[in-house]
Amino acid sequence: MKEKLNIVAVQADIFWEDIDANIKNYNSILLEISHEVDLIVLPEMFSTGFSMEPYTCAEKMNGISVSWMIQIAKEKQVAITGSLIIKENDEYYNRLVFVFPNGRLETYDKRHLFSLGGEDKFYSSGREKLIVEYKGWKIFPLICYDLRFPVWSRNTDDYHILIYVANWPKPRINAWDSLLKARAIENMCYVIGVNRVGLDGNNLEYIGHSQVYDILGNELERSKTKKDDVISCILDIKTLNKARKELSFLNDKDSFFIEK
Repeated sequence: MKEKLNIVAVQADIFWEDIDANIKNYNSILLEISHEVDLIVLPEMFSTGFSMEPYTCAEKMNGISVSWMIQIAKEKQVAITGSLIIKENDEYYNRLVFVFPNGRLETYDKRHLFSLGGEDKFYSSGREKLIVEYKGWKIFPLICYDLRFPVWSRNTDDYHILIYVANWPKPRINAWDSLLKARAIENMCYVIGVNRVGLDGNNLEYIGHSQVYDILGNELERSKTKKDDVISCILDIKTLNKARKELSFLNDKDSFFIEK
């Protein structure tokens, strides 16, 4: 196991439904990262924004965005993750893709679709969790609206890191801040929340607040700008294990059966 994991969260102003422009922007942002990195985290629907036009925006798993992620992972010898619009078997998914440094993929389809924004009318819901094992760490990646449903994220798998990639708008940013901290405390894990900035095609405003919490809900890092930004953080497995040993709250957790 690697004792310390170097995380980079990329907070971006996403070009509306423009895959090529977004990839060009991420390439520019990533060029500025000069230190060692183990994992790069991108926002939800990082290549298009939160679009309800999957018929025109969807890609396949061998499309431009996933191919770019594989290229970055191999060139930089880093893992990279984020969600995008994928078409598969005539259905559309808000799919998180986790790419390992060797180009291997693992995926998670968003479980909780945002019905207030009509996401459930265009996309199919996922049914399976994904626990990624990377450099000895267990990582549980989730997508935006999943944050509001704590049973789905309950730490019954002894994971170390909980990730939320998001397009979380300004009017409800207080909930984003509060729930990320709560998920860290209740699951005794590191929590990484990566949100976008700027205006989308529906004129919704996003102000970032990308942030990292430790297992006691202490803020480790936070973006302080409403513009493109990169936040870096080093997560320490010894610190996590020591706190879990001294404060064995997870031993008293409830067991939940989630019907698929």
